[in-house]
Amino acid sequence: MSATQLPPRRMGFWMCLALVIGNVVGSGVYLLPASLAPYGLNSIFGWLITSGGAVALAVVFARLAKLFPKAGGPYVYARVAFGDQVGFLTAWGYWIGAWVGNAAIAIATVAYLAELIPWIKHTTGAPALASCVIIWVLTYVNWRGAREVGGVQIVTTVLKLLPLIAIIALGLWLLMKADASVIQAERTAFSMPAINASAILTLWAFLGLESATVPARAVDNPERNVPLATLWGTLVTAAIYILTCSIVVLLLPGSQLADSSAPLAEVIRMFWGDGIAGTLALFAFISGFGALNGWILLQAEMPRVLANEGVFPRVFARESRHGTPGASLAITSLLLTTLVLMNYSRSMVQVFTFIILIATSTYLVMYLCCALAALKLCWNGSLGEAGRRLSPFLLIAMLASVYSLWTLFGAGAEEFWWSMALFAAGLPVYWLMQRHRAGARSGSPPY
Repeated sequence: MSATQLPPRRMGFWMCLALVIGNVVGSGVYLLPASLAPYGLNSIFGWLITSGGAVALAVVFARLAKLFPKAGGPYVYARVAFGDQVGFLTAWGYWIGAWVGNAAIAIATVAYLAELIPWIKHTTGAPALASCVIIWVLTYVNWRGAREVGGVQIVTTVLKLLPLIAIIALGLWLLMKADASVIQAERTAFSMPAINASAILTLWAFLGLESATVPARAVDNPERNVPLATLWGTLVTAAIYILTCSIVVLLLPGSQLADSSAPLAEVIRMFWGDGIAGTLALFAFISGFGALNGWILLQAEMPRVLANEGVFPRVFARESRHGTPGASLAITSLLLTTLVLMNYSRSMVQVFTFIILIATSTYLVMYLCCALAALKLCWNGSLGEAGRRLSPFLLIAMLASVYSLWTLFGAGAEEFWWSMALFAAGLPVYWLMQRHRAGARSGSPPY
């Protein structure tokens, strides 16, 4: 450590837990009930299936994080099981998906901010400027250190959960009164296609359950804190999602729910009036702000890990005086800013939306790779003594693998093949870095 570099401040369990919940619970929960309206009560079964799959994946990540408590999470697990090239491609897809997905989070966050500050949406260029300001404010927070990120994450996570807990409490109170008149949900026939469709749709709400595994180097006692935060964060999020969205589906008629741009606000307005409903935009902004804070940490941490392994340009490994990946933060936030500005050009909107769909598919590939890695390592005894003691985890790894494959298939063939092309685009980078490493070993000038 140089004389000017400050000792890094690490994240504890609660900060890790806030990172998982804060990254998973973004702005999507405020819109998902409307997206699920066509499926009626079938969407509740969809939530249960997705939550079960997410918990299985969380158990897989928790087990792998306990045995391989290294920064990089998915990269480490895929590399140990399948080799350097698969590990690199898993990390490459995750990194691309992170900063591209962050553009969508930033834009959605500013959309809620514009409801609080109307001149933003009525002023040309103001939404783009506001998005860029938020991105770079949070980039600075991340540059300052992991504990600063964790502190922001704890505050925003607590605040973003308040309206969701309020709706859960309201719904449970109304249902405990046994007054059937409050249930406005229209009767819908049980339908497996509808359940499957809603399960695929709800999967997007769980992206990020692996968040605590990526910055493991910045976590105190990662062997304990990362697995616990991953598992408990997913369980808490699943419970909140199921209860919130189920109550909204029960309390609002399907026709009203389908036409609503703010279904949670509709429920609050029905029982507490317009004044309190109007404050929901503030909580939605806080929710997006907190999610973006955590995802900026991940979009910079993954290339830092790859650079330290020698399979990515060295510039991404350069650290700030706070021990954070300063160069990686600057480069990835610059890429993110460029994509946000492209989105505010009308000619790029459709292209941007398509890229988001493809980038999301990369997360599904990453989940499948990690689930298969756990299955392979468990089967050959690499996760410990093979035999009956590991059989429950072996079953869970199999369920996580089947679930990941099912969701990847359900996401659509076009998105799948484009995501494969995105992964293939990382091969030239990998081969180029391999050549430079070989050149460095033979005495040629390193990269």
